[in-house]
Amino acid sequence: MIETFTKQFLSTTLSLLLLIATTPFEAGAQQSGQQEPAGSSGQGAPLSADELQQLVAPIALYPDALVAQILGAATFPDQVASASGWLQQNKNLTGTALTQAVDTQTWDPSVKALTQFPSVLDNLAKNLSWTSALGEAYHTQAADAMTAVQVLRAKAKAAGNLKSGSQITVVQQSPQVIVIQPTNPQVVYVPQYNPTIVYGTSYVTPGYSAATVAATGLLAFGVGIAVGAAISNNNCCGWGYSYWNCNWHGGAVVYRSNAYYGNTAWRGGYYGSSATAYGPNGAARVGSAYNPSTGTYARGASTVTPYGSQKVGQAYNPNTGAYAATHQASNAYGSYGSSVVSKNGQTAYTQHQTTAQGSVGTVQTSAGGKGVAASGVHGSGAAAQTANGNKYAAANGNVYKNTGGGWQQTRGGSSNYSAASRGWGQQEASSRSSAFNSGGGGWQSRSASARGSASGGRRR
Repeated sequence: MIETFTKQFLSTTLSLLLLIATTPFEAGAQQSGQQEPAGSSGQGAPLSADELQQLVAPIALYPDALVAQILGAATFPDQVASASGWLQQNKNLTGTALTQAVDTQTWDPSVKALTQFPSVLDNLAKNLSWTSALGEAYHTQAADAMTAVQVLRAKAKAAGNLKSGSQITVVQQSPQVIVIQPTNPQVVYVPQYNPTIVYGTSYVTPGYSAATVAATGLLAFGVGIAVGAAISNNNCCGWGYSYWNCNWHGGAVVYRSNAYYGNTAWRGGYYGSSATAYGPNGAARVGSAYNPSTGTYARGASTVTPYGSQKVGQAYNPNTGAYAATHQASNAYGSYGSSVVSKNGQTAYTQHQTTAQGSVGTVQTSAGGKGVAASGVHGSGAAAQTANGNKYAAANGNVYKNTGGGWQQTRGGSSNYSAASRGWGQQEASSRSSAFNSGGGGWQSRSASARGSASGGRRR
């Protein structure tokens, strides 16, 4: 088992490296949009009213400002996954410390705002296929998507399942508009409900699954989220809860008093271009790309200085829900990096470092698996724990399993394990047929994806 873990770990890391290393960075970076899109992206027929209602059913009964944040963030599904992973790694941050740390990130304001609601962000990240479809629907059919929310609110209210209480205040602003606000403006409660029951009509949302909820039409609420710190701390974070709302009459999200349509590069924008800057201390490149044949979005940046080089990148395929991000660096002392891969609700985080003394790498999965592998002048070794709790260790070609009462050798010799542990480069061939190719239902390799960026800087 341990050699399989090691091979998969090395292959995953190299696949992410290939994402950055095999193709120049292309296109302009994704932009936040506060101007209305010119029209549909041309990626198929507009969704029907019923299809839009199915898409928005899981969030239609949320407070208005939270609906606005979700619709905006859904047009940045790659950033949603990145932010969710970042929150998992920074659980110790709360309150003002959290908002200040988030403010330094490069995410869109809508994504930053959702870091105040970890359960909501986590749900979007675990359902990336739905999140992507929701974002596309809002970006290309903003008014229709907003109308779908109001239709569902009216149905829930007519069924007797949407009422004012200590958590939310429900106001019938006009015959066609129902507004939902926190009863206490300083505390926001996220409703939990069953979309197949609460509206009086069963709605099944494609590509969406959530934690089990009661089989009743009643709204439930978790712990309230205090948003007062972000509201008052204007010097830090101009993306907090109070800056968002919904213009139900104009059919758009409102951010800082302006209509907000999210990612202007969504399903269109630039196919490819690049920007490079040179100076006395080195060079820097930045860009992003979209491959219409595979539906893959990618962006990245690199710097080269006399002290070393760094490369970062992200890629996302809304058709498969696959996402990856990587940060790689090297200097005179060696190389190091970290990566994250997510697909079908499963996420893996990896780190590695190579110096003159040897190499070490670690991996941790959202399912509970984890492991470490190392090689150096004194030999090689690895240890891993699977998601079901089985523990393995390997050293110098021998593999052991923890039986609970000790370690039992399960394999001897070095023919398989040592082949995987000799070095990172040994896995290059296998990495080319990893989750990034189209045959496995994942992504194509970046070398194939680069063809999409070769078509120039065409806008919709």
